[in-house]
Amino acid sequence: MSERKVLNKYYPPDFDPSKIPKLKLPKDRQYVVRLMAPFNMRCKTCGEYIYKGKKFNARKETVQNEVYLGLPIFRFYIKCTRCLAEITFKTDPENTDYTMEHGATRNFQAEKLLEEEEKRVQKEREDEELNNPMKVLENRTKDSKLEMEVLENLQELKDLNQRQAHVDFEAMLRQHRLSEEERQQQEQEEDERETVALVEEARKRRLLEDSDSEDDAAPAPPRPATRPKPTAILDEAPKAKRKGESWERSIGTLGSRSQLSGLVVVRKTDLDRGTQHSQQVLTPGAPHNQKPADPAPQTPGASSLSQLGAYSDSEDSSGSS
Repeated sequence: MSERKVLNKYYPPDFDPSKIPKLKLPKDRQYVVRLMAPFNMRCKTCGEYIYKGKKFNARKETVQNEVYLGLPIFRFYIKCTRCLAEITFKTDPENTDYTMEHGATRNFQAEKLLEEEEKRVQKEREDEELNNPMKVLENRTKDSKLEMEVLENLQELKDLNQRQAHVDFEAMLRQHRLSEEERQQQEQEEDERETVALVEEARKRRLLEDSDSEDDAAPAPPRPATRPKPTAILDEAPKAKRKGESWERSIGTLGSRSQLSGLVVVRKTDLDRGTQHSQQVLTPGAPHNQKPADPAPQTPGASSLSQLGAYSDSEDSSGSS
């Protein structure tokens, strides 16, 4: 296996290549190759169209007794895809193309046939002029006469077109001048519009800047009063403490109604009941559903302690009686 990739093989000293038997193959041996149709063709048997690039498994052979500048010419055999008729064509190294032999006709050959016809005529003319000087002179005379006729026909066509056109060159120049003036006027108008737009934009920008400056120059709103410094209390004179400050801190102020004032109820005496009854008798016109008048309001100066004392006195007096 190691000799599989070796380029130089080992030859023993007694190796004689003439003793190796040679394989004798026929010169017109055919090989099976895969190719594509080199041109568009149409089968002569069934009329099937075979387009250029159609793939075939073809047989290839070397054409005998045909060589072009030492290059061999090959022939290919293919079969029609519809009727399986045999079609053959061969290479044409002289024209770098392929030549159809039999079995089909090549399509789109008008241009190639015209070129081949021109080449054939040119070759025949060269062969005639090779050994005949009079023929050369005659052909040159014919060529010069044909060239003069072509030039005359061309000049006649130009004159005819000029007569039918009736071109007024002055009008053309005038129109060109007018179009040039219109173009310049249009450019000038566009420049003026752009200038006006720029001036308007600058004016708007200046107005905005002026309004911003006025807003900045407006008086500022009054600033809130500054809070006193924490150390300002040290500079103030000491205030005299009130006499009853300690009493108020312990039991509350005497002039304000305490939170417990609503819980203490004053017991009514016999004198208060007689006074209330006399008031009801004195007002006989009042409706029965009218509620009795509220007792006299208590003085705000009485504190909860004074009410508590009155309540205790009333109980003592009722108990002693």
